[in-house]
Amino acid sequence: MKSATTFLMFQGQAHEAIQQYKQWFPQLSIESLTYMENSQQVAMAEIDLKGLKLKVNDSPIKHDFSFTPAISIFVECETIEEIESLVTQILDGGQALMPLNNYGFSQQFAWIQDRFGVSWQLTYN
Repeated sequence: MKSATTFLMFQGQAHEAIQQYKQWFPQLSIESLTYMENSQQVAMAEIDLKGLKLKVNDSPIKHDFSFTPAISIFVECETIEEIESLVTQILDGGQALMPLNNYGFSQQFAWIQDRFGVSWQLTYN
């Protein structure tokens, strides 16, 4: 095996999602980014979020499926302020699957979907 990487397939929103994620997570780096010819559609991007490598693209083929909350990006926050800020930002246009709260296994935890349908688990201990 050469490698294994998480892959996020969008249907026309990859560029917007990458820009949004860069705002939410300033430490996110865009390793590479190519567009489909004469378009803002992402042919392929590779991003790095604190060591988590993600491949991102816009599918040129329309599918009848999207993201599922069964797969999520898990983020461990360093402060209460950080988790509260991220939850507020990600919920803008998104939805809470488990609102920010103390569920016993974490001082503060939220499981939320962003406006693109990608699920995030955020925790602070």
